[in-house]
Amino acid sequence: MQLYERPRNQNPWRKYITQTSASLSLEPASLVSFVSSPYSSSSFLFHPCTHTLAMEEVNKHTAALSAEAAALERMGVKQELHRNFSKLSMLGLAFAILNSWTALSTSMNLALPSGGPSAVVWGLMVAGVCNLCLAASLAEFLSAYPTAGGQYHWASVISWPSYARSIGFVTGWINVGAWVCLTATGGLLGSTLVLNIISLMDETYESKAWHQFLIYVAFTLASFLINAFSTRLLPYFTKAAFLWSLAGFVIISITVLACASPNYQSGSFVYGTVINEVGWPDGLAWMLGLLQGAFALTGFDGTIHMIEEIPNPTIEGPKIMLYSIGIGMFTGFVFLSCLMFVITDIDAVNSASAGPLLTIIYQATNSKAGAVCLLMFPLVCMLFTSTALMTTSSRMSYAFARDRGLPFSSVFARVHTGLDVPLNALLWTTGWVVVFGLVFLGSSSAFNAIVAASVVGLGVTYAIPPAIHCLRGRNMLPETRAFKLGKVSGWTANIVGILWTVLTTVLFVFPPENPVTGNNMNYSIVAFGVVLVIAGLQWIFDGRKNYVGPQAESHTLTDQEIASSSEHDNSVPEGKAE
Repeated sequence: MQLYERPRNQNPWRKYITQTSASLSLEPASLVSFVSSPYSSSSFLFHPCTHTLAMEEVNKHTAALSAEAAALERMGVKQELHRNFSKLSMLGLAFAILNSWTALSTSMNLALPSGGPSAVVWGLMVAGVCNLCLAASLAEFLSAYPTAGGQYHWASVISWPSYARSIGFVTGWINVGAWVCLTATGGLLGSTLVLNIISLMDETYESKAWHQFLIYVAFTLASFLINAFSTRLLPYFTKAAFLWSLAGFVIISITVLACASPNYQSGSFVYGTVINEVGWPDGLAWMLGLLQGAFALTGFDGTIHMIEEIPNPTIEGPKIMLYSIGIGMFTGFVFLSCLMFVITDIDAVNSASAGPLLTIIYQATNSKAGAVCLLMFPLVCMLFTSTALMTTSSRMSYAFARDRGLPFSSVFARVHTGLDVPLNALLWTTGWVVVFGLVFLGSSSAFNAIVAASVVGLGVTYAIPPAIHCLRGRNMLPETRAFKLGKVSGWTANIVGILWTVLTTVLFVFPPENPVTGNNMNYSIVAFGVVLVIAGLQWIFDGRKNYVGPQAESHTLTDQEIASSSEHDNSVPEGKAE
């Protein structure tokens, strides 16, 4: 048997390391160290059969990626971003965005006074089922047209030809604006948790707006730096986010139940009690409590806008989007149930300056130090969430600029060659998030309106493609798509999702309390209207001349390409090959 010797300090295999490691189910880092090591003092030996096998696997992987790039080309999109994410790391990003149990527990003051424990727990399940219908509706589009543009791309492709560009343009602007606004929620909730800790430890502390602003900016800048300079580590980062979140969910649930034993609330209190402190009739008050669940499950389209960075997108994308909602529903239901069982004073939870989550944990553990330690899990989760939100928002802005939908689109559509990220789109998102923080310094009501408007905007973009699809008889998508709902299930999912969007849009702009005053008025409709006005002006002065829009002749992947894409190992490299 003939062996070949590699001279020291020469490594012709380096460019194949990441691809080969994925195909052979090896960690890239371990393969790098193995290949780079001298192993003996003077040589490293390769077997020619191993060379052939590895090259065959690399060729399969490369062919699959080429098919995915070709599919994008047919939709008028050039593959510029690297497909660095695996199925697990993309699921981690999707779940980090939803971060359901953390978002639910930190926003309980929305539902506890407006429906009580029953609205907290069952509101999540209602929102979950309806969001699953919306996600399944969008999953059909994603499997046919796997592009980061998402909703505005699909609305353009299936719309009536004479209205396609304008409908796509408005949908794109709403989606860009909503994601930029939603990115602000990461820093908002994170800074709120920090101030809650200070309030618990020092009862004389008086929170000032500028205190929260500085912490908010720190979260924002940390998220920017991670996105800009650690893009190759993002898949590992999102995996860590997923595992950290699940660990926090399990540890906090077990700890509060163990510490509160045997002094639990009854099952009828947790699952049947209705509380109405908002002045509206009980039924309307309970429905307003649905906003907590709707907020916690908003942002599942993050997978859509990251779809150009995952292999086998037509198959894996829809799965990840649905899985993230399912996991969010399960963890949220269990976690909220645990918190409701260990509450001892619900009035204190609603009014405490330490916030609802920390107050409940403190009531259960009767230890300030223990409560603060447990709160580290959701606090770190908010850093993961803030980073994932900024990642997704930048990709959405980049995709829309690529079709010349933004002002100075040529600037925001650039991918930095050294960092492999749309750096200008990242700066665009970061700049607006800081501006929103300055708005918070002037008026917390105005800032809250911006955040609420983001949820309204995303909901509207979720409903536009399925609404057009239904109006056109649900026959506008290619039959060869990988994810396809049945005739009855398709119509049901579409209609339920559209009706849910109509309901939540009304509820999100509804005044939360009665009587309505200038202080408790919901101004989110104003913020949403501002986005529509900006979109209209941009269309008049620039968009109708320069906006390209997606290609109408876009096609889905063929069965042969899907099969080719499915042949390679889905355990893809967690970073770009060097």
